[in-house]
Amino acid sequence: MSGSLFIVAAASGTGKTSLVKALVESMPGLGVSVSHTTRPQRPGELEGVNYHFTDREEFVRMIGEGAFLEHAEVFGNLYGTSKEWVVDQLQRDRDVILEIDWQGAQQVRRLLPESVGIFILPPSLEALQSRLTGRGQDSPEVIAHRLREAQGDIAHFGEFDFLVVNDDFDAALADLQSVVRAARLSYRSQSVRQEDLIRRLLEM
Repeated sequence: MSGSLFIVAAASGTGKTSLVKALVESMPGLGVSVSHTTRPQRPGELEGVNYHFTDREEFVRMIGEGAFLEHAEVFGNLYGTSKEWVVDQLQRDRDVILEIDWQGAQQVRRLLPESVGIFILPPSLEALQSRLTGRGQDSPEVIAHRLREAQGDIAHFGEFDFLVVNDDFDAALADLQSVVRAARLSYRSQSVRQEDLIRRLLEM
């Protein structure tokens, strides 16, 4: 497989989703995996775009068949990443981003250890609290709970290959672009992409 698999994780409120969206829009040949979920479809969501909406019985059957690279239950709903789709994209020389949490990252890297892990950090707890408060959706108690959860997530930064600090959005985006470019130039990727060139260079 010549494509690269990127795992992007972060604490809630760090700006991960906005960065990943900008990254995909700025780099051809890079796509985001669409997860399966048992969560009900919400107004405005599209099948195959936001999620693959799956009933629980089917989802459980897929777990039994080993169909997911990673899966988890969140607030009573199941979420999972299709192994078949990801592997197919990588074999077609396409790069894939998984926007998942650190638990999912652990599952994926057990199956695909060559994947590239990127963890996005906020510039400070104060900045993270400001971003969570700025949403205007949660009470102070909920925000305090989210901050504690965020610190628990951040404690797993050492399980990733790259750390990107989202202080300045454009600078963080440039850092992510650099990681993707470097992975595309790795021996593993280039030895497949440039196989014909390498063979010609070594011919006597």
